[in-house]
Amino acid sequence: MSDSFKSVAAMLADLRPVDPVYCVYPHVYRAAAEEFLTGFPGRVLYAIKANNEPKVLQALFHAGIQHVDCASLQEIREVRAISHDAQCYFMNPVRLRGAARTAQQEFGVRHFVVDHADGLKLLLGEIDPLQAVIFVRLAVHHKSARVDLSSKFGASAEETLTLLQAVADAGAEPALAFNVGSHVMSPDAYVHAINTAITVLERLPFKLRLIDIGGGYAKPYPGFAAPPMADYFAAIVEAARFSLLDNGELMAEPGRALAAPGLSAVVEVLLRKGNRLYLNDGLYGVFWELRYHAHDRYPARAWRGAEPMTGETQAFQLLGPTCDSDDKLPGLVDLPADIAIGDYIEFGSIGAYSLGGRSDFNGFYSNTVVNITDPLSLPPG
Repeated sequence: MSDSFKSVAAMLADLRPVDPVYCVYPHVYRAAAEEFLTGFPGRVLYAIKANNEPKVLQALFHAGIQHVDCASLQEIREVRAISHDAQCYFMNPVRLRGAARTAQQEFGVRHFVVDHADGLKLLLGEIDPLQAVIFVRLAVHHKSARVDLSSKFGASAEETLTLLQAVADAGAEPALAFNVGSHVMSPDAYVHAINTAITVLERLPFKLRLIDIGGGYAKPYPGFAAPPMADYFAAIVEAARFSLLDNGELMAEPGRALAAPGLSAVVEVLLRKGNRLYLNDGLYGVFWELRYHAHDRYPARAWRGAEPMTGETQAFQLLGPTCDSDDKLPGLVDLPADIAIGDYIEFGSIGAYSLGGRSDFNGFYSNTVVNITDPLSLPPG
C-alpha cells in the first residue's frame, strides 16, 4: 500500500479503508513550524509528546525544527531514528534509572532538568556535570491555563535559588525553566511567569544563559477560541526585555502549536441511529484528548466515496466503536443531514495528543498513516 496520496479524495478512491486513516499534510506542518521559528524570539524545542509519528517528525525537521523536548529515553531514540542532526533535550525531572547516563553517553544529550535536591543528586550520579546544562524548574501557574502543569513538577522560588547554586557548584551550567500550563488562553500568562522568574534571577549571584519558558500555546478549535500565535510572541518579547538576559537566550517547548494543524483523521460511519453516528474510532483511539474538558470537538467534513458531501446539515452525537458506554465524543458536530452508513468523516486539527495516546481496547486500533502531498490540499478547519 502506498503511504502517499495527492489528496484525501485520492486516498479514499484507492483504499476505500475499513480502518481509520491518519493523514499528514507536510506543507501544513511546514507553515506551522515557520510561523513559530520566525515569531518566537529564541530557540524552539518541539515537545515530541504531542505527536511522535515519524512522518510528523520528518515534516517538522524538513521545515527547520532542530531541537526536541524529550521526556524519556525512548523519545530520544525515536528522534535519532529520524534525524542524527536534531538536538534532544531530556526535560523531565523524573527519569528511569540509568536513562540520563545512556542519554548523555550514547546520544550526546547535554540538557537535563531537575526540581528537587534528591533529583539533582540522582542526576549527578549518572552524568558528567562538566558536559551538562542542568535546568531547575520553577513552579509557575496562571489562571488562564486549562491544565496546571506546576501541580506535579516545579520548585518554589527559594528551592530554585538553592538548586541553581548547587548545579553551579557541581560544575554544570545552571539554567532556569518553567511551564505555565497547557491550553494557555492568555498571553499574559507568559508575562506573569517571566516576571516571577525575574524575582528569582535578581537574587542570583550569577547570570544565566538559558531560560526555558515552556509550552502551552493554545490553538483554536470549533467553539474554542484562542489568541493568534503572534499575540503570544509579542507578549513574550515585551516581557523578556530585561538585563538579566543580556547575551542569553529564551527557549520554548511548543507541542500543540506545532503538532495540531497538520494531521487529519478519516473515519467511517459504521451505524446511524437518528442523530447518533457510530464511528470506527473513538475516545480510546485518536479522540482520547477530548476527555479533558477543554475543546470538545474538531473541525470536520464528510465524504461519500471519494467525493465531499454538501447540502443541509444537522448536529450529530458521535460515538466510538467499543462496548464502553463512555466511548462518546463530548461535542455535537454539524454534518450533512443525509450522512449514512459507509460515509466517511475527516477531522482536522487533530495532530496534537491524538496518535500517541491511542489504545487497542476491545481490539480497535489502526496504524495507517499516509502523507497528503498536494500543497493545495488542506485539512478541515
